[in-house]
Amino acid sequence: MLDLIILTLYFFICFLISIVIWYGPKDVDSHSSSTGGAEMERDGLIFIGKEDDIKKSQRITAKINGREIVVFYHEGKFHALDSRCYHEGGPLRLGEIEDIDGQTCIVCPWHKFKITLETGEGLYEGINPQEPSPTPKWQSKGVKQRIHKVTIDNRNVYVSPPDLSVSFDSDYYAEKYKNGGELAMGK
Repeated sequence: MLDLIILTLYFFICFLISIVIWYGPKDVDSHSSSTGGAEMERDGLIFIGKEDDIKKSQRITAKINGREIVVFYHEGKFHALDSRCYHEGGPLRLGEIEDIDGQTCIVCPWHKFKITLETGEGLYEGINPQEPSPTPKWQSKGVKQRIHKVTIDNRNVYVSPPDLSVSFDSDYYAEKYKNGGELAMGK
């Protein structure tokens, strides 16, 4: 009898958790005008949120045409980039921000890949074996992550829609997770 009570309680708690998740906060979406989501503004800019709100939270996730981006506020600057890591689609919105060799980087929580917030370059620490005393130095893999231009106007934060005529490694995962969130790839 005690097993039945525990099992019933377990299912009830699971049910409550699923309701909280279902009705919990949603990401901003440019196609969700009924929820006050991101909207196309003049000059093709897309409204993301209020400057003060993003400063308080330090980061916000938004969707632009189904593409998930993350906007960070760090040390007085706003940065926006695709929210999925170019390496294997890790959720950059959950990553830590670190200063690496004078560059502000987001560190992917899955595999610790480091991406500059300013340019989208992937960084790695390597050595030159031809040096007499090789010491590890931070080097660039090139631009791997799509960044998005941020504009502040009248205390509102806007991003420019992506220029898809130029491709980046992160585009693969941005497309893979488009409109599907966490469920698209099962991670």
